[in-house]
Order: sequence, then structure tokens, then C-alpha cells
Amino acid sequence: MTAFLQIDNLSKSFSGLKAVQDVSFTVPKGEIVGLIGPNGAGKTTCFNLIAGVYKPDQGTVTLGGRSIGGWRPDQICLAGVGRTFQIVKPFAGLSVLENVIVGALKASPSVTEARGKAKSVLERLGLWHKRNQQASELTLPERKRLEVARALATEPQILLLDEVMAGLRPTEMDTMVSVFRELNASSGLTILMIEHVMRAVMSLSKKVVVLNYGQVIAAGTPDEVTRDPAVLECYLGEEAL
Repeated sequence: MTAFLQIDNLSKSFSGLKAVQDVSFTVPKGEIVGLIGPNGAGKTTCFNLIAGVYKPDQGTVTLGGRSIGGWRPDQICLAGVGRTFQIVKPFAGLSVLENVIVGALKASPSVTEARGKAKSVLERLGLWHKRNQQASELTLPERKRLEVARALATEPQILLLDEVMAGLRPTEMDTMVSVFRELNASSGLTILMIEHVMRAVMSLSKKVVVLNYGQVIAAGTPDEVTRDPAVLECYLGEEAL
């Protein structure tokens, strides 16, 4: 498969602390890849480097053949990268529909067209009946879905999901897994996901990359990774499968 997102020797330090060290991996076009590891392993820092929140100290981020390392977040969004955040922060004073319209305006020439795209996304994520509610009134699972809806409304080519399953009950998690599986199958959406819920990672991902202390310690199929001694020692041995 062609590498749509390619990370080569990516590094980032904060006040001398190496958060990410020489990280390299690829995300093939149309696939779902899991990025896992213990807390503090550098997973979200990787996302922030890809999405333009931070500039890399060294290394490259290539999207569809174009080097995007060091671009501004808005430029990277326009290039086709959508993302969610670990701590969801919707526009609390806006309705659910208005929140998604804001995202849809990125790829829409008018508010009317953005509203139509927002409607489609909200229906897909089971939130259309909540469209007129204030975002601040939603439950945690609903806010998680709204976060995904806002990202999808930008019409990304690759979606970065940062722990969207955290805090969800098993039935709620299964619903989210079904949504991502259907999005990937129907539209070929490429997904890179950070997740601690291993059942979700293993059921969705074709490939898994494992970070520890800012470095890649393993990469391969879910079955290969779960049998890797280094991964078992630093991570999976502490996690409930």
C-alpha cells in the first residue's frame, strides 16, 4: 500500500526533555493504524507535530508526497488533516449543529452548504436529534461524538483520533467502532488513532505502532505487537485487554 502519511526521524524536546526521539512510521492510504503506548510515551506530541501545533526539532512529516512539517495548523487542515483532542472542548455557547457548521465552513463556500454537510455528519454519528441543544448540555459520550463530527465536517483525507473511546461504556465504544469501520469502508478514510482501549485498537487497526519514552519500540499487525516481549513488558502487561 502507498504511504499516505510518512513520519521520518521525527524529534521534539521541551526544556531538554525528549518527548519524541527519531520516530518513523507510515500510514498507508485507506488504512486504520493504531498508535499505542504508556502514558507519557509521546503519542499526543506526535499528533501535535503532525497537525502543526508544534514544529519538529528535526525530521519530516510528509502527507500525500508533500512535506508539511512546520506548517500552521490551518494550513495542515486545508491539506486534508482532521483531528480530535484528548480533552474535548466544543464551543459551549453554540448548538450542536452550529459547532459542526464551523468545521464544515472549511470546505464549503456558503453557510447553507455547510449546514447541509453538518446535517449529514450529525446523522451519521447519531446526533441529528440533538442538533438544537447547547454543546454544554451533552453527555461525555455525546461530546466525544460531537468532537468527531466537527473533525469529519472539515472533509479530511486522514483523521487523527486522540483517545475518543476513553470514558465510554462498552456499548458506546462498540457504536464508535462501527462508525469508524463504516467510514473507512465506505469512503476510504485513512485513520491514525491513539487509544488505550485495546479491544477497539485490535478490532479496527490493520497495523499498530508502539511508542515508549518517545521512541518506536514495535510496529506490525495487532497479533505481532501483542506477542512482542518489549510491548508486553512496558505496556500490555499493565493494560486490560
